Amino acid sequence: MRFDLSSAAVMALAVASALTTAWWMDQAGLRGQAQAAVPVASTPATGSPGQVLRAADGHYWAEAVIDGRAVRVMVDTGASVVALTREDAARLGLKLTSEDFSGTVVTASGPVRAAPVRLRAVAVAGARVAAVEALVVEQGLPHSLLGMSYLGRLSSFSATPAELTLRP
Repeated sequence: MRFDLSSAAVMALAVASALTTAWWMDQAGLRGQAQAAVPVASTPATGSPGQVLRAADGHYWAEAVIDGRAVRVMVDTGASVVALTREDAARLGLKLTSEDFSGTVVTASGPVRAAPVRLRAVAVAGARVAAVEALVVEQGLPHSLLGMSYLGRLSSFSATPAELTLRP
């Protein structure tokens, strides 16, 4: 897999945005509330729109099926790519070595190493996308993020104060 300098910069900004949001949530005491959120309103048939409910913390949380396994993610339109915690990556069977963390992204907490990966498929509420670019953040990411490398490949998505609608 090849990444040019501009791709690395975009990924760095995406992870920085995501980690800043996570830091803010932690500082505001919202981290525990996010863990209790109800993620998905429905799981539609392929081709039908799916909905993700807005949680009490104001974020959209979903159970994504990534490479056949469930992963709880926060929807983050400010993240350019899907960003996985190292723990979620391990549960998905991604066997990463220290050498795989070849990129460095700058976050609100400082520089963090990240490993670029390609996920076979990501599905949320029935909206499936194949071959999704992602980053595994070595440390400091409290939860995985569903970014634009997934969302931008849907036919459309829209948000209301109550729900996020995903159209495959």
